[in-house]
Amino acid sequence: MNALSPRPTTPAPPAPGSGPCAGPCAGTCSGTCSGTGSGFRSGSGPGTPAEARLEARLEIGLEIGLEPRAESRPGPDPGPDPGRPLSAAIPAALPADIPAPATRDGRPLRVALIHYWLVTMRGGEKVLEALCEMYPQADIFTHAYVPEAVSPTIRRHKVTTTFIGRLPRPEKHYKSYLPLMPLALEELDLRGYDLIISSESGPAKGIVPMGDAVHVCYCHSPMRYVWNMYHDYGARSGRLKRLLMRPLTHYIRNWDAATAQRVDGFVANSDNVRRRIGRYYHREAEVVFPPVAVDDFAPVPPDQLGDYHLMVGELVSYKRPDLAVEAFNRSGRRLVVIGGGEMLAEIRRIAGPGVTVLGPQPFDVLRHHYARCRSLIFPGEEDFGIVPVEAMASGRPVLAYGRGGALETVVEGRTGLFFDTQSLEAIAEGVERMEAALDAGRFDPAALTAHAATFSPAVFRARMAAVIAARLAAAAQPGPVPGQATAAATAAATASGPERGWETAGETAGEPG
Repeated sequence: MNALSPRPTTPAPPAPGSGPCAGPCAGTCSGTCSGTGSGFRSGSGPGTPAEARLEARLEIGLEIGLEPRAESRPGPDPGPDPGRPLSAAIPAALPADIPAPATRDGRPLRVALIHYWLVTMRGGEKVLEALCEMYPQADIFTHAYVPEAVSPTIRRHKVTTTFIGRLPRPEKHYKSYLPLMPLALEELDLRGYDLIISSESGPAKGIVPMGDAVHVCYCHSPMRYVWNMYHDYGARSGRLKRLLMRPLTHYIRNWDAATAQRVDGFVANSDNVRRRIGRYYHREAEVVFPPVAVDDFAPVPPDQLGDYHLMVGELVSYKRPDLAVEAFNRSGRRLVVIGGGEMLAEIRRIAGPGVTVLGPQPFDVLRHHYARCRSLIFPGEEDFGIVPVEAMASGRPVLAYGRGGALETVVEGRTGLFFDTQSLEAIAEGVERMEAALDAGRFDPAALTAHAATFSPAVFRARMAAVIAARLAAAAQPGPVPGQATAAATAAATASGPERGWETAGETAGEPG
């Protein structure tokens, strides 16, 4: 691993023996942490959907509104399921201080939050944290709970575990208890709650709501290991585990599809996941992007920029960090890698002289590198992808694989660029286009940070409050519940396997965050 050196136009590095940089760079620079200015390359021309979408966001700045969903790559859309559309009940624009609904029928709202497991603080837990801020009186229910692993905001709430939490070492073996989780959820006594919000990626939505309780599910993704990644997980398992997986996964898949009808309204974390909900559950969903702490990041002056590109995230196979490293090995350009995971040792082994692998780092180091990188390299396919938004909040553009959630966060030619195939050649060519754009001075940090601000926690809370208010209002009206599927759709969803159901583009993998 080589230390990063400044670009030729920067001040000379400290003299030998003068020691490493005192800044939060983990010793990766030569002491200056500085470089040349930023740049921007024009991608889509004026008048394109990407241009119009960003211009609208820049006009509103930090004002909060429910804008139309971002376009994705062309692909069949499942369309709405039967029932009155909910979107019509949500105002087109919302004030930033919109409060979460707090009463029902004139009395305080009793709220239950259901989350799959609380053993870390990743994207899914950030969503739960924002829901906790909306409803400080809410009770939390989960399968496994490690208090020291979550934020103080979550710890302030009453947390109740299912019986999974009383089994041996649930904080370590919770995934092994997956076949028991349907029963565990259905055993939860939720009588007396008016509003139930489930946070679904692992099993959470399968609770049995009582009385006239309204159940809203915020879905990070239908469970990947029983749906779109079923065969991927099987391929990585041993023969005995595969034999056991087949009947157990079939049971969980059928239960998962059937329990989608216990939800009054789905909220997807991206249009990508909205289509997946339609495919596997035959249900319509609103789209509310997850909260990103954009105010924790900020650009730096051009003379502090470095000469390296940056890759951030968990180092797992579906994110394809190996492709990015090999592409930079070939090009000779500099790459810094921050993150841990099962591939960390392999990434360190294959890293060439221009690739610096820092592994997991504290937040100050991460923020430092975001703000000073040439661009963020994002070679994987995600449901949403918080990392590109963090980079843009730092004033830096993104080079991303043009599939999945990146299509909804990165505006090509204005906040970043795309490459179309996960290959060494495509990434290397994309890096050269990015370098040309940066050298031409065509990316505006102010535009990048303004775009990132549209994914702030305040935006999330306002949009969720609007969805919840509309659901509560709809539940008070006579007639069919908006968004509920017909019996025929329910049967079709239950029969759907990982290869059946509505066709869609943008299948992705990975856990939220």
